[in-house]
Formats: sequence, structure tokens, C-alpha cells
Amino acid sequence: MRWKTYIASAVAVATLTACSTSPTGRSQMLLMSENDLSQMGAQAFSQYQQQLPTVGGAQLNYVQCVTNDIVAVLPPEQRDQNWQVKVFESEEANAFALPGGYVGVNTGLLEIATTQDQLASVIGHEIGHVLAHHANERASTQSATQLGMSVVGTALGANGVAGSDQIMAAMGMGAQYGVLLPFSRSHESEADTIGLQLMADAGFNPQASIELWQNMEQAGGGAPPEWMSTHPSHGSRIAGLEAGMGDAMGRYQRAQAAGRSPSCKA
Repeated sequence: MRWKTYIASAVAVATLTACSTSPTGRSQMLLMSENDLSQMGAQAFSQYQQQLPTVGGAQLNYVQCVTNDIVAVLPPEQRDQNWQVKVFESEEANAFALPGGYVGVNTGLLEIATTQDQLASVIGHEIGHVLAHHANERASTQSATQLGMSVVGTALGANGVAGSDQIMAAMGMGAQYGVLLPFSRSHESEADTIGLQLMADAGFNPQASIELWQNMEQAGGGAPPEWMSTHPSHGSRIAGLEAGMGDAMGRYQRAQAAGRSPSCKA
């Protein structure tokens, strides 16, 4: 059928993109400039500060201390950024890092990440997203997917294909559950791997990452099936962390031998 040819053409258009490689060796599609992403990160950080009150004092000093130790082991181009850290008053157990050098941690997370090593596993994970250019990759993938579907929709309509609305609806579901959500899960797993390495290189005990997710599992309620979620299940995350623990413990031991022994007080 001719509409299948148009779909194949749309897929080809969507894959003619700038290619790169992530820190773990995975092929990536990156369409946006880092300067644009940094500006978007600054804007998002500013908006977040407008939405939630910030907290100073001991909590900010604590989060800043952990962040500084992790930033110290980043590659020079990321390490030399003017990293800004904020603690936000919110019960939601959440944290983030943004392109351009921005880190935010909610007070709710500090109730679950009960040690400096557990907090380092979260901050390392979030900075891992930045190192792996996940914001760029996600935006690029969504743009390419939308472009492909737009081309297909135009082609179906122009050729009077019967049931074109149903075909486009099915493609939309396929893009959501077959491309975008699994893609997000792959980002989370990759950030777990990078974060584990970062915290170990900085001298934080990587075994605390598993303790953190056990805490998360105890604190959390029901969750959607893994295939319908942008994040892996807690069990999947723990299994992935355990798989990388041998390498991480070697990094941790070398960091300790080199004198990296963080002492951040909550």
C-alpha cells in the first residue's frame, strides 16, 4: 500500500539527525545546541524558584557540600560551570539537575535520603542526566517523532486512505508506549549507571544507592506498570545498580585511597 511507503519515508526523515554517543557508549540523536539548552535550564530554574519557597541554612549547606564533592570529579567542561544549588520547601521527594549547571533538591527528599551517601546517589543520578545530554535527546526524539507523524498524516490525507484517522491514532499510541516512554526509562537507567560512578569517584559509598531505593520503595505507594511509566520499577533500578556495583566499589576504593572522603553534615 502506498501509505506504507509514506510511513517508511517519514521514519527516514526522522532519523536523518545529528548523531552522538552517550557516556556509556549508546548512540544518541541530538538536534539542539548546548547553548540553547543552557538558556532553557536557566529559565526552568528561575521558574521553579518562583513556584516554591527556597530554604537556606544548614540544609542548603548540606546539599551544597554533597553537590560540590560530585562536581569536583566531573569532566572539565562540566566541572568549570558556575553550578548553582537550591533547596526547595516541598514534601515531594524529588531532585533535579538542569543543563547549564543547576541543581535543585526538595526538602521531602531529605526525609528519604537519610545519609550523605544516599543523597549523593540522587544528585549523582540527576547530574548524570546532564552529562548524558538527556534533555537534548528527549527533545530531539519528540521533535523527530512529531515530524514523522506529521508527514504520515499529510500523506494519508492527500491520498484518501480509508481509516486514516484510526491509523494516526494507532501510530500515536505506538509512539507513546513504544518509543517515548521506553526511551525515558533508558535515560533513567543510564543516569543510574553514571550517577553510581560519579558518587563512587567522589568518595561516597555506592552501596547507599541501593539503600536509597529501598527507602523509596517503602515510602512510595502504588505505581503504574513499568511498561506504562517513564521510570523503571524500583526492583529494576535496584537490579541495575547491583549489576554495576563491582565497578563502582572499585572506583570507591580508589577514591578513598586518593584521599576523597566526604564529610557533609545533615
